[in-house]
Amino acid sequence: VSSESIKKTIKDMVSSEDALKPLSDQKITDKLNKNGINISRRTVAKYREEMGIQPASKRKRF
Repeated sequence: VSSESIKKTIKDMVSSEDALKPLSDQKITDKLNKNGINISRRTVAKYREEMGIQPASKRKRF
């Protein structure tokens, strides 16, 4: 699986998340691992930062 397809999947997950309870890097990693994509949390964080997506704590809406 290419890094570009993983980045697209991460972007889709973040765009469809609940704004009151955004997905953490670990939760994104767990979902990807369940879908058969073996990836570490550190890699998810790196891809998220490369795409300019803020961490879950900054994306949270009250």
